[in-house]
Amino acid sequence: MHIYDTITAALADLDSRGYNLDFNLTPEALECKEIDLLLMPEEFEIDEVYRFEGMTDPADSSVVYAISSSVGAMKGVLVDGYGVYAENVSPELLDKLKIHHE
Repeated sequence: MHIYDTITAALADLDSRGYNLDFNLTPEALECKEIDLLLMPEEFEIDEVYRFEGMTDPADSSVVYAISSSVGAMKGVLVDGYGVYAENVSPELLDKLKIHHE
């Protein structure tokens, strides 16, 4: 596991290590618009997680997930705020993210 001072540093290093796709949360899956792909919770693994606290407001906190999938042998990142996804995603996706978020 690496230690980063900023989200920018984490994303730059992850990109240099092959995590070049950008994932977004949908209600049921992770989406990569670049390649028109949806990954269901059983189709990806969370390799690394980095938490960043906001300097003045804890609500500004974010999490960077390094994601890999054997579907197409791809790697990418998901950047999300603390707890933002909790009410908007399926229980299966939430469980997968919470395991590494806590």
